[in-house]
Amino acid sequence: MIKFMESLNSPVLQALIATLFTWFVTALGAGMVFFFKTISRKILDGMLGFAGGVMIAASFWSLLAPAIDLSRDMGIIPWLPAVVGFLCGGIFLRIVDVILPHLHPGDPMSEAEGIKTTWKKSILLVLAITLHNIPEGLAVGVAFGAVASGIGSASLPGAIALAIGIGLQNFPEGTAVSVPLRREGLSRFKSFFYGQLSGIVEPIAGVLGATVVLLIRPLLPYALSFAAGAMIFVVVEEVVPESQSSGNTHVATIGAMLGFAIMMLLDVALG
Repeated sequence: MIKFMESLNSPVLQALIATLFTWFVTALGAGMVFFFKTISRKILDGMLGFAGGVMIAASFWSLLAPAIDLSRDMGIIPWLPAVVGFLCGGIFLRIVDVILPHLHPGDPMSEAEGIKTTWKKSILLVLAITLHNIPEGLAVGVAFGAVASGIGSASLPGAIALAIGIGLQNFPEGTAVSVPLRREGLSRFKSFFYGQLSGIVEPIAGVLGATVVLLIRPLLPYALSFAAGAMIFVVVEEVVPESQSSGNTHVATIGAMLGFAIMMLLDVALG
């Protein structure tokens, strides 16, 4: 896979292919609906915990650490872009969270968040996972843009490791959309369609992230930190609370530990 990506000269194209992969894994997760109408809540919570662990590890190893190293190389106060970008990423996701109508799996319609709307429950469920996927696609795109910028702490294997890690944690996210929709009475095909649709924002965000950092290189440390802040916001605001809400605390925690360890292994071993 590394040789294949090396053969592609454009980091934007690399980011597109990588995020198409992460979308594909989302679709694989959504495809679970063809085999199960319901899924054990304990298993789902463990998978969500795993997703949270991957995102936390990726935020530091693949985004914040390179941002700090790059700032030092550029002669900028090392912590400044990391802090500013990180907080801006969280603020951005909070604004989107307030505005975008969405509903978390398992919640009644009365607990829908964002601007009030008459949209169907299925659409609101898809938008909830779509909100998760914006920073994930952005992170992958920025990582490939960083490689093209030639910074010492960014490498193509590291960017690929990030894409693999994000792809792994996208599997439970696809399942978390499609299975509840099937339980609500939608057909298997419609449930799958909406489940995979939640991941289509990742290629869009990935291409945007890679393009921006290529055009404006001084923004790169801020962009890396921004993606990290956005991902941590999603983890703390939604993924962790959702994984712990049904009382499966230990399962979700073990999942988070495994997710963190696997993402750390991928990034250090390949990066």
